[in-house]
Amino acid sequence: MPLQNRIDPWGNLVAVKARGEFLGNRGILHDDDKNVIKPWAHKNWVTCDLSFKGIKRELFGPNSYSELFFLDEATALAAGHRPCAHCRRQRYKEFKRFWGIAIGLSETDAASASSQEIDKRLHLERASRSREKILFNAKFSDVTEGALIALEDEAYLVWGGHLHKWSHHGYSVAQQLPSNNQFVQVMTPKTIVQMYKVGFKPLVHVSVHS
Repeated sequence: MPLQNRIDPWGNLVAVKARGEFLGNRGILHDDDKNVIKPWAHKNWVTCDLSFKGIKRELFGPNSYSELFFLDEATALAAGHRPCAHCRRQRYKEFKRFWGIAIGLSETDAASASSQEIDKRLHLERASRSREKILFNAKFSDVTEGALIALEDEAYLVWGGHLHKWSHHGYSVAQQLPSNNQFVQVMTPKTIVQMYKVGFKPLVHVSVHS
């Protein structure tokens, strides 16, 4: 029986066999029986490399953070996770630079911004006070490549001029695009969508190219 530790674009924790390309952390979410008892323990949601300096971990081990897994970085960002400043240091620095550009900070102010500042803003954009996923409406013509949108309770990645239907195992191409004037629900947090508009690109699963 798989653990309830795979994350979908809504930020839900799901029990499926698919592992994914990235590890994630929201703190200790499980009990001694490895059951999930909370959706997060703190606001610094991060995306980590699957392997770092040969460290071996017991999944959902005692007194240790709950290991979460994502299909790809686009999924993690849609769920509201940023790159880890420790194991993904260079990617975090790139993320922070584009974060500053997206919200109109000077280069100096962006460089001095703390991860706590980023996490605080990001948390306001990803989860409501009732702990539900925040989505926002936008015309499809305004949705930037890399963002995920929700259509009829399914998630789709906008990439390469196509919609790619999301699953824990990979993407498939959707045949019909919404019209440019159609309003859609965007799953990726607003500031990250703005980062995409100014040049930041998420890493996507290889299935998006098939």
